[in-house]
Parts: sequence; structure tokens; C-alpha cells
Amino acid sequence: MRCFLFIALWFIAGCGVFAQSEQLAKNFFDQGEYEKALKIYERLYKDNPANLVFFNGLVSSYQQMEDFDKAEKLLVERLNNSANNPSILIELGHNFELQDQNERATNFYEEALQTIEGRPNYAYAIARGFEQYNLLDYAARAYERAMEINADRNFNLQLARIYGEQGKIEEMFSNYLDLIEDDMKFYGLANREFNRYITEDAQAEPNVILRKLLLKKLQENPALLYNEMLSWLFVQQKDFSKAFAQERAIYKRGENNLQGILNLAFIAKEAEDYESAKEIITYAIEESPSPIFNLQARHFLINLQLETANPEEYADIEKEFESLLSEYPQSDGSLNLQIDYANFLAFQLDKKDQAVEILRSTADEVNSDFEKARVKMALADILVVQEKFNEALIYYSQIQSLVKNDAMAQNARFKVAKTSYFKGDFEWAKTQLDILKSSTSQLIANDAMELSLLISDNSLEDSTQTALKEYAKADLLSFQKRTPEAIQALDSILINHKGEKIEDEALLSQAKLYEKEKYFEKAERNYLAIIDSFGDDILADNAHYLLAELYANELQDPDKAKGYYEQIIFNFADSIYFVDARKKYRMLRGDTIE
Repeated sequence: MRCFLFIALWFIAGCGVFAQSEQLAKNFFDQGEYEKALKIYERLYKDNPANLVFFNGLVSSYQQMEDFDKAEKLLVERLNNSANNPSILIELGHNFELQDQNERATNFYEEALQTIEGRPNYAYAIARGFEQYNLLDYAARAYERAMEINADRNFNLQLARIYGEQGKIEEMFSNYLDLIEDDMKFYGLANREFNRYITEDAQAEPNVILRKLLLKKLQENPALLYNEMLSWLFVQQKDFSKAFAQERAIYKRGENNLQGILNLAFIAKEAEDYESAKEIITYAIEESPSPIFNLQARHFLINLQLETANPEEYADIEKEFESLLSEYPQSDGSLNLQIDYANFLAFQLDKKDQAVEILRSTADEVNSDFEKARVKMALADILVVQEKFNEALIYYSQIQSLVKNDAMAQNARFKVAKTSYFKGDFEWAKTQLDILKSSTSQLIANDAMELSLLISDNSLEDSTQTALKEYAKADLLSFQKRTPEAIQALDSILINHKGEKIEDEALLSQAKLYEKEKYFEKAERNYLAIIDSFGDDILADNAHYLLAELYANELQDPDKAKGYYEQIIFNFADSIYFVDARKKYRMLRGDTIE
């Protein structure tokens, strides 16, 4: 027993020494100290010649020292002593390739491929050996030949990855589609890979290739999968009418589920393609057998109309709201309708008292704390518009008690701070904002930090806070949707407080309002003024990014947009816009997006 224990301890100790020596050799190798690594690997290999890690380390060390003859001798010995390891042929080929003896290298690579004919089970190991040295053509041939010999072998995943690295887009897409056909578990992986190549440009080569492949697959096998993938492709291209055609086909041939069509309408609305969204949702309304779905869809259609409606159309929209509310007075989903109707009355029709009355009545009727909080949030917002600040603050505080652990409570606290700021109570506002800087909602945390900085920056030099009070008033006018008056108020600040800390804030806020009113050249002028005069200040990255967006989306000048996105990447690495700017810059440059 003691003897056995001694042998076991000796064996464990020996393994530990080997492991330490191996790690030391690897460290020397990684640091480029090949001579030191070689000495350790020689000793390790001598003591344990069967260990493949020691063998490979020794061969690689010889190659780094350009002692190719010794590396070749080792490899030939290993080949002669191992009849079932054709990967050694690849290693020999690589050894000759390092010496620029490409013909001899090719002979060994071809010999390695030839072994697949008699031993197709070795294909994976051989292909991986080629991949190790980035010999992708040989690796692909290994996988392809193995699948030709044995139809049961499936290397589509490996081949798809290799084709992608080779830039063989069609072959890559085709292999991923074959994978999905065999097993839907690969759908997510394939979709992520497609996302790397597909862009909004319908004429881009990857888009054209995938569309043709999917249409061909659909002709050969009219499976819903291909309709779904075509719909996805058309959505990426923002071609919602074509995506709609695919979703209709899915609906008619599927389980009569309209959710896909409803989702598409939402996506089209988010992309501001209101005509397509209207066509899609109208179809859903016509097909819907469900009262709840019908309510949601018709409510969505009213909100769509509001996106592009002129004041002359408001009376008709009001009638549609009233009709829908009378039809579904107490249904699931009617609360959202009532809140939107109240906001419509307050903000579009200037019937604020009627809106407040509706929301007060609704708050008394709902039972759940969450729903009550939502109604009170809408009510408080309208009270702020009416400049009934103290009453609004009471409701925002009640919301924090009703939904203590919900994001809505943090939003209500932010609105307490914003309302105090509108009132001119900057000290209390800043106290609330400083608490919210650590909010779990990144959006609220960022907004809180920006407003807190605005207050502190404009309170140091001006103890009377005159400019800040004027700016808060302009901000309130903007919140009240009195945009022309807000622009005029900001103009006054820019004239009367030129050179003060508030100037860049006023320029930025005014630029955003100009964009809302579609005065794009005026917005451009403001952004450029911030960059020219305040290029080192805190709003410089905002101005660069928003100007890039303006050039990309409204002024249709992609070269200028690319230039300002690039400025974010190189000069504002800590900006919240950095990731988005880099992505959009690369898209404009034509890169493949990871």
C-alpha cells in the first residue's frame, strides 16, 4: 500500500513538473524567445516522445529558428511511425512552404487530400489541419470530397464558415440554407451570419444573391421558411410592400395568425414608411376575427394617421377616437386608447381641460396600481403643459409610491426634477437629478446627467441664473409643442447671452427644433457653429453626431456624413454615440458589419 502511494505521489509530482515546464516553454515561445522555448521542448520531448503537444512545440520552435531540416526529420520520423496520421503530411507541406518550396509543399498537401479517398472519416482532422495554416481552399476541398464520398457526412457548417472567409458569398448562403433545411436549430446562427452581409441596399451583391437563392428554394420547395426569410430580407432593405406580400402568403398558408403582419406594420411605422404601415394594418383589420386584435389594429391606424395629419384632419381623427372608445369602452387595451385620446385632445386640439377630466375619471376607474400610475403619468404631463406645476408634482410623487420598483417610478422622479427645473427651482431639481445619475435605466441616467450639468454649468458664473431661467422657459415651450415660440425664445438667448455658458446648449436645442420644423439648412448652421466655437466642450460630440445624421438622412450628403461619423470615432471615443457612429461610418464605407 505504501509502495503504491509513493508511486502515485511520484507520478503526480512528475505531471506537475511537466505542466510547469510546458507552460514556461509556451510563454517563451509566445514572447518570441524561441531558443529558450526550444531547449525546454527538447527536454520535454525526450522524456515523453508520445506527447503531441511537446512534439508540435518542438517542431514549431525549430521552424521559428529556421532549422527546417531538423523539423523535417522529426516530421518524417513521426510519419513513418504513425501510419494513421495523414495530418503529418500537412505539417511537412507547411515546413516546405516556410522555405518557399511551394511545389514540394503542394505535393504533400495533395497527398493529404488523397488519403480521404480511402479514409473519409479522417476528413475533419485533415480539413482542420489545413485551416490551422489558413489553407482554406484545401480545407474546403477536404470537406467537399468527404461529403461526395459519403452523403451522410454533413460539413455544411464548416464549409459555410470557410466560404465566408473566402468571400464566396453565394456558396456560404447556400450552405447555411441547407443547414436550416436539415435542422431549424441553425436558423439563429444563419440569421446572424446573413446580418453581417445584408444591407439596406437592395442592389448590393449579397442582397441580390440571397434573394435569388431564396426564390429558387421557394420554387423547388414552397416551405413557409423561405417566405419568412424573404420577408426578413425585404425588411432589412426597408422594402415593406414586398415584405408584406411574403407575410400575406405566410398568413394564408399558415395558422391564420396575424401577428407577423401586425409586427411588420410596427416596423414600417418605426422606419417612417407610413403609407406601407397603413396598407399593412388596414389588411390586418379586414382579416381580423378577434375584437381585441381589431381594437389594437384600429388604434394603431389612428396613431399612424396622426404622424402625417394636418390640423384640418384632426376633426375626423377625433371622431375615429370617439367611435372606437364607444365600441370598446371597457375592453382590454382600451386604457391605451383613452390615454392616447387624452394626449390628442391636449396636444393637438388644445382641449387640455377636457383631457384632464377624462384622465381623472379614468384614474378613478382602473384597479391595478400599474395602470393607475400610467394614467397619472399622462395626467401629470398635461398639467405641466398647463403650467400647473405643483399639482403635477403631486401626481409624479404618487406614481413613485404606486410602482416603487418599476422603471416608471424612476421616470416619474426624473419628471419631478424636470418640472422643478421648468418652475425655476434649480436647486431641488439638481438634488433629484444627482440621485438619478445611478438609475438602472441608462436613458434616464444619461438624461439626468445632462440636465444636472446644464444647471451646474450655468449657475457658477451667473448667480441670478437669468440665462438658465430663459432657457428653461424655451424648453417648456418645446414641451408644450409651441415650437416656433421655442425657436424664437432661443434666438433671444443667443443674442442676449452670446459668449455665456448657455450658448452651445441654446444652439443645440434650436437645431433640434429646426429639424422638427424641417428647416434643415438652419439646423446645419447651428451644428457647425457648435463645432467651430465649442469644439472642445461637452456638446461637441452631440453636434458631430447629429450633423452626420442630418447629412445622411435629410441633406443626402453621405460623404459629409461619413466625415463627421469619422470624427466621433477618432476624437470622441468615450461618447455615447461612438458605437452607433462607427457602425454607420462602416456602412457608408461599404464594410461588412460584424
